[in-house]
Amino acid sequence: MNSNLIPNPIPNEVLRAFGLSPSALLEALPGGHINDTYLVSGRYVLQRINHYVFPHPGEIMENMVGVTQFLQNKVRAQGGDPFREILQVVLTLDGAPVCQDATGNFWRCTLHIDGTASFETPDSAQMLWEAGRAFGNFQAMLSGYPADTLHEIIPDFHNTPVRVQQLKDAASRDPKGRLQEVAAEMEFALSREGQAGLLTGLLAEGKLPLRVTHNDTKMSNILFDETTRKAVCVIDLDTVMPGLTAYDFGDSIRAGASTAAEDETDLNKVCFDLDLYRAYTEGFLNAAGSTLTSTELDTLPDGAWTMTYEVGIRFLADYLNGDVYFRTAHPRQNLDRARNQFHLVRQMEERREEMGEIIRAAVAAQNAEVSC
Repeated sequence: MNSNLIPNPIPNEVLRAFGLSPSALLEALPGGHINDTYLVSGRYVLQRINHYVFPHPGEIMENMVGVTQFLQNKVRAQGGDPFREILQVVLTLDGAPVCQDATGNFWRCTLHIDGTASFETPDSAQMLWEAGRAFGNFQAMLSGYPADTLHEIIPDFHNTPVRVQQLKDAASRDPKGRLQEVAAEMEFALSREGQAGLLTGLLAEGKLPLRVTHNDTKMSNILFDETTRKAVCVIDLDTVMPGLTAYDFGDSIRAGASTAAEDETDLNKVCFDLDLYRAYTEGFLNAAGSTLTSTELDTLPDGAWTMTYEVGIRFLADYLNGDVYFRTAHPRQNLDRARNQFHLVRQMEERREEMGEIIRAAVAAQNAEVSC
């Protein structure tokens, strides 16, 4: 018997709104730290949107419907299967993409994609290549979508100079009296403040194009075919909004090309692995390379640095603030995470030229393949 089968936690009014039976069999789906997710009758995925984290669920769903419909048309035109390759939003019987229950909670429904599974970490370089291809394809197919028409779900989410200022503010307040013990980490973070605005500066100057970005490009947000282990569909579109390609690429590298978990305290185990970086890069550019500008390609390594640095200073700021944002299992976990990310930042700085060479080699290989 499946231990995830549970009594009905979904209001009957919500089930009826989506045309589902109140007596439907429900299974709680694991994973995710924000929304509550349930499989209904083995066919539908119902999610309660956490409107404390996402205060405007309607805007999320407007973005999601617009992007998925655009992608479905693209896949259909290419002869693919839009019901397998793209999330399908199920509307309520009244034609709405979201339902609000009597207690004020918001719910959405999508179709379950059979024969797929998600994974927290890759089990091989080939799997990381597939992840790169999936997110690269997501980027490529949306290259013609007007990014400026999307709602900004989380303002300044990847505005790194703003994140630096938030760290300074946390240090100035020091509500938990922790500043004295993080002097080395503060020095590390603030000594790199000048580089933090590289990508936002290029965007402001018009040298980088605004793109539709996913903004949570972790491995678990891809569904893989259970048999072939090939990437099938990109999921979790809550944070789809305008951004930079380097953000999506960089966040995948931050997590995927590290040899240890982000809270590993033995920094000898934390290594920025160029082979893993190469695998993801080659998959990503195999799909997205031809849609990116030369400046975008040149700054992909800077995206990896920026995202790792940004997450590190966010962990450090949260530690100073008393661990109010990131979930922690022990009192020093956010500090451990910050030190871990800063260790990766140092290694990326040392290997910046090699990172660029891998980008250039992948682009050259793709160009050679196209010309054949």
